[in-house]
Amino acid sequence: MSGVRRLPLLLALVAAPACATGQGAPAAAPVSFVRADTAALHRTLDSLAGAHRGVVGYTVHDLDTGERLERRGDETFPTASLIKVPVLVTVFDLVEQKKLALDDPLTVLKIDKVPGSGQLQFLHDNATVTVRDAAWLMITLSDNTATNLLLDRIIIRRVWDKMEKLGLPHTKVHSKTFLRNSSVAMDSSVKYGLGVTTPNEMARLFALLADGRAVSATADSTMLDMLAHNEDYSKLQRYVEGLDVPHKTGDTDQVRTECALFPLQSRVVACVLTKENEDKRYMIDNEAQAMMARMGDAIARAWPRRPVPPAAP
Repeated sequence: MSGVRRLPLLLALVAAPACATGQGAPAAAPVSFVRADTAALHRTLDSLAGAHRGVVGYTVHDLDTGERLERRGDETFPTASLIKVPVLVTVFDLVEQKKLALDDPLTVLKIDKVPGSGQLQFLHDNATVTVRDAAWLMITLSDNTATNLLLDRIIIRRVWDKMEKLGLPHTKVHSKTFLRNSSVAMDSSVKYGLGVTTPNEMARLFALLADGRAVSATADSTMLDMLAHNEDYSKLQRYVEGLDVPHKTGDTDQVRTECALFPLQSRVVACVLTKENEDKRYMIDNEAQAMMARMGDAIARAWPRRPVPPAAP
C-alpha cells in the first residue's frame, strides 16, 4: 500500500468544459481525448473476474469519450460501506435546500457508538461534532458512528427518495450500521446488509458527481474532495500512484466494493462490486482485494494521463 500521497484535487473534474472563454480572452483549444483499447481492457477485467472465487460485477465508463464496458452491470450487489456515498449526497442535498447546515451540531451519546471502522466510537460521551465533521469522517475513515448520526438526522428514507430522483431506483441504504433493528426494509436488509446497488447505478452516481449534477457544482466539488481524501487504498487504488482519486470502498465478510473517479486524460469512472466471496479474511491480500488491485492497475494504465503542468518558477 502507498503511504501519504496527497496531490491538489483536480476540481476541474467537476463539469469542466473542453474550452472556455473569459471576457476578452481567446478560446482555449478543444481537448482531444485519446480512446483506450477497451477490447483489451475488457478481456483483462473479465479474465480477473472469471478466475475469482466469488461473483464480480463492474462498470467502467469514460465520461468524456463515452467508452463503456461492464459485467453484470444491472445486477444487484451488497454495497457494504460504499452506500455511504448516497448518504453523503443526500446530506448535501438537504444542505442545498437549507433544511440542514454543515455547521449544525451532533452530539455523540454512548448509545450512538457502534464498532467497526471509525474514531467517534472512542470519543468521550456527549462529545459534539458538526454535520460537516461527521460527513468527513464517514467518507475518509468510513466511520460507522458518524454515519449513524447522519442517518438519524436525515432519516433513511430520504436517501431512497434522493436516489430515485437521480434515476437510481436500486440504490438503497437499509439501516444504520451495526443496528439491523433500525432497518426500514428487513427482508432486503437480511439479503444485502447495509445497502444495495448495481455497478451501473453506482457508476452513474459518480458520473453525476463528476458533472456537478448530483446536487450542484459547488456541493459536488466538496464531496469529491472528501472522497479524494478516503484513506483506504487497499483495492482499486493499491497500485495507482501519482493520482488523487475520489473513491469509496466497502468491506464485509463476503463483500468487497469500490467506486472511483480516475482523473486520467479523460475522466474515467470505475465501479467494482463483489459478493459471495470465498475468502473472508480481513487482510491486504484478501483474494477479492488483490483482484480489485489488479483491475485498478489495468484501468489506470488503459488511458493516458493528463500532462503535468510545469512548476512555477
